[in-house]
Amino acid sequence: MGKELEQAYDHCQRIAKENARNFYYAFRILPARKRRAIYAAYAFCRLCDDISDDDLPLEEKDRQFAETRQHLADSRDGRATGPIFRAIGDASNAFNIPFRYYEEVIEGVEMDLTKTRFADFDELKDYCYKVASVVGLICIEVFGYDDDKALEYAVDMGLAMQLTNILRDVKEDAERGRIYLPQDEMARFAYTEQDLMNGVFNDSFRALMAFQVDRARTYYEKSRRLFPLIHAEARACPSVLHATYSGVLDRIEASGYNVFERRIGLSKPAKLLLVARLWVGTLLPSVPIPLLRR
Repeated sequence: MGKELEQAYDHCQRIAKENARNFYYAFRILPARKRRAIYAAYAFCRLCDDISDDDLPLEEKDRQFAETRQHLADSRDGRATGPIFRAIGDASNAFNIPFRYYEEVIEGVEMDLTKTRFADFDELKDYCYKVASVVGLICIEVFGYDDDKALEYAVDMGLAMQLTNILRDVKEDAERGRIYLPQDEMARFAYTEQDLMNGVFNDSFRALMAFQVDRARTYYEKSRRLFPLIHAEARACPSVLHATYSGVLDRIEASGYNVFERRIGLSKPAKLLLVARLWVGTLLPSVPIPLLRR
């Protein structure tokens, strides 16, 4: 590996270390070659998120996304400029990652520029696919897998994780004028937008959230089938992510669905314990990989 490429991967690692939180613990247990590729993918996703989240005029964000698409095309054609795109180009060639996946990530993040409501779950599912499931598809190309069914289960896991993020961040998103809970389901449970904006915590909200949690859990259960299909040396990484995010979902349920009072998550010691236990489970084949709860 040349010095310029090594520096590009180091740049991506710094971005992951500074920003990844839940993800970084899982990334660290991958073999070095796979770990570098995942850092590159994360750095690209972070770049897209930062463009979307920056306090800039819509026209400037559109310009930056167009520029990102051009950098991506240059990377695909072997003419990458900038550390993130050098790393993306190298990793994508090494692991045969389709560049259309990165395009879909951009499309998903662009939805946040103008779309603040989702009429039904089909609309929300399309958004979740582009901002989360596609990232899972990138990751399993790096992890390696033995059966194309892994693609389906990676999509399921991405949906489960993004739905968990949405439920955890209901309050923060509402404060930013965003409601990711499907509008038709809010109406079904007689919970209004104004209720959400006012932080109303009542039986209607609990019933609405219970319905959402059950759906997310269904996707977690389906995505468990992914792990045996992933190459053993990388299996602990998706296992840690699954356990971390499903653990957050369990804590939302255990709180009585009160996501208004505090932001729900796992502590750093709990995350480290997950990493240790799941990593040991992959090193010792006779030890089943547990899906830890709470």
